[in-house]
Amino acid sequence: MRLQRGLRKWAVTMTAASTAALGLVVGQGTAANAAVACDVTYTANSWTSSPGQGGFTANITLKNTGDPLSSWSLAFDYPTTGQKYTPSGWGANWSQSGTRVTGTNMPYNGSVATGASVSVGFNGTWTGSNPNPTSFSVNGTTCGGTQTTPSVVLSASSVAVNEGSTATFTAKLSSAPSSNVTVTTARTSGDTDLTVSSGSSLTFTPSNWNTAQTVTLAAAQDSDTTAGTASFSVSGNGVTGATVNATEVDDDAVQEQSIVVTPTSVTVPEGGTATYTARLAAQPSSNVTVTSTAGSGDTSITVSSGASLTFTSANWNTPQTVTLAAAQDTDTTNGSRTITVAATGLTSRTVTATEADDDGGPTPTHVDNPYAGATGYVNPNWSAKAAAEPGGSAVANTSTAVWLDRIAAIAGAGGAMGLRAHLDEAVRQDAANGSSPLTIQLVIYDLPNRDCSALASNGELLISQDGFNRYKTEYIDAISAILRDSAYANLRIVTIIEPDSLPNLVTNINSFEKCREANGTGGYRDGVRYALNQLHAISNVYTYIDAAHHAWLGWDSNFQPSVNLFYDVVSGTTAGVDSVDGFIVNTANYSATTEPYFTINTTVNGTTVRQSNWVDWNYYVDELTFAQALRSALISKGFRSGLGMLIDTSRNGWGGSARPSGPSTSNDVNQFVDGSRVDRRIHAGNWCNQSGAGLGARPTANPATGLDAYVWIKPPGESDGASTDIPNDEGKKFDRMCDPTYTGNDLNKHNMSGALAGAPLSGQWFSAQFRQLLANAYPPVS
Repeated sequence: MRLQRGLRKWAVTMTAASTAALGLVVGQGTAANAAVACDVTYTANSWTSSPGQGGFTANITLKNTGDPLSSWSLAFDYPTTGQKYTPSGWGANWSQSGTRVTGTNMPYNGSVATGASVSVGFNGTWTGSNPNPTSFSVNGTTCGGTQTTPSVVLSASSVAVNEGSTATFTAKLSSAPSSNVTVTTARTSGDTDLTVSSGSSLTFTPSNWNTAQTVTLAAAQDSDTTAGTASFSVSGNGVTGATVNATEVDDDAVQEQSIVVTPTSVTVPEGGTATYTARLAAQPSSNVTVTSTAGSGDTSITVSSGASLTFTSANWNTPQTVTLAAAQDTDTTNGSRTITVAATGLTSRTVTATEADDDGGPTPTHVDNPYAGATGYVNPNWSAKAAAEPGGSAVANTSTAVWLDRIAAIAGAGGAMGLRAHLDEAVRQDAANGSSPLTIQLVIYDLPNRDCSALASNGELLISQDGFNRYKTEYIDAISAILRDSAYANLRIVTIIEPDSLPNLVTNINSFEKCREANGTGGYRDGVRYALNQLHAISNVYTYIDAAHHAWLGWDSNFQPSVNLFYDVVSGTTAGVDSVDGFIVNTANYSATTEPYFTINTTVNGTTVRQSNWVDWNYYVDELTFAQALRSALISKGFRSGLGMLIDTSRNGWGGSARPSGPSTSNDVNQFVDGSRVDRRIHAGNWCNQSGAGLGARPTANPATGLDAYVWIKPPGESDGASTDIPNDEGKKFDRMCDPTYTGNDLNKHNMSGALAGAPLSGQWFSAQFRQLLANAYPPVS
């Protein structure tokens, strides 16, 4: 038997308890006599730590609707005296006097253009109740006092639907509603062949209002030759609606031919690449050649590949990729260049390419180990929840990773901080920690067909639905554009690349259709390579690829194939093996770092421990030996000699009263191993909310030979998955391995799951789990 997988991991999410969106009032207030007008959205994520008191995280968005601001001071009053700001905020210099809270701009976000927004926030405590403030002011001018009516925001106001097929658009709200809102899509006029296929009724809550939901339109097959049109109303009670105009692309008449280009503007990092796609609007009668030619503008931007694309009657509707490159230069200008996309007899299209220059200031030094000599970023969202638990303040200032598990997480979803807010807070923490650099960890986790053998950890993108192009343009490009901001150049940004992706291609392509699909074009290989190409090009970004854990890849049938796959993927990037800084094992899992009382070479009464049910002929018994052996094998394969390894120790301590104090004295190999092992799981394949687990070694740089660091990637207290089926709008499914009554499957030899009862959805705070992890910490928490 070969254990094929065993871990899941979840994004850090928060649930919005209340939202107040305050409208704008125009007035005069700055020294420069600029007209101040503002729109403030305040969202409080509250929790109760004991009866009548608790904590909260306040996320505030200030939108400037007046003249440009060169500096700002945001102020408001809390309705009760029990609401207190704690000295933990981001994006502003916060202070409180009585009920009055004031936040002034940081040096890097004081300038706010008309129409631009600034995201800020802080942690706080409350006693009695935690009502929202009702009035805000900026530079002394009141921003409102009335509730803003949310409006429906559409991804497109017009949609073309091929006859006999479907097309989609997405809808979300412009601001948080005060309660759940149902938005319906219905045809109001036009061709009855055009209908709503799915998504006719969408529910938006105070926490998911900013998450785009999909509406699918269908065009019935008919025999006419008319390209019919219809209007659809997208509306609901308590919101301002919108209209979508749909046009049927009739296949019974000659369709107008044209070139379709997506997107029409791209940002190309200096020394890196960016892409757009081209296709035809209709099936051609003969082959069509589409060319991309660089025109006027910055000559450092060139067409790297895809300059000439051929479309046939078979592939005309399949987007083909054009890659642009920006040469490394010494100027400090973000130059741009126009790319003309043309074909004989068709109207040409243009793409505007803008270089993201990296010469605007000193180039950060890319060090061998980003953790050495550095302090770690403390996520305010996680820290506040940990500190609110009994005894949790002892570890609340520990560095944990930020999980970017969907496109919406980049901007901030469900009241959680977005990527810029985290980076802004990291800059503030860096400024406060003296001369030491600061390392912030980001988990890149949104591949199409993500975690293809799982249930609860499936992602939002599918390869069959243009997921790879969305992954590139909406996810990786959006992240890399933010990371390139010069405001973050002094941070050491560690990226953990796509947990559970490449290991699935080693063990699960024969068992799961989505894994077989992920093994092909636009799948995991292409996605990981694209992420590495974009992120490695940023000098202060460090890339570590997920390599599962010893109880997944530790058998000889899995170990070398994994090494070969890792090399194949990474060597295919622009920078080859230099595009990775290292690999990480045990991400969000529970495997012990070290088994102190036996090794893989231990024998019991002449029988090797490999023969025990627990080890199951694996070549490794813990993560440290696995990580060190994997590193050696990777270097022998062709990776650089300075390759670093990480181990996630956030939940693999296994302390408490159940921890053995020495090796067993049994002469039976199974009894010896079970009595000696510190990993107290029922089976090494169990991964969800494990009973008896404890916090592991605190984050430490250079802890062992070949190891860059022990890290906390999975934030302790964040659930792995719900223990019962909980309906939700996050796409998270019920996995029986999170059910404490589940008797197991082939992968864990039909053992009990070992999961805790009462667990919430993945990523949500699980107080009972955190308290257990704290109590069973090893080394103990003092």
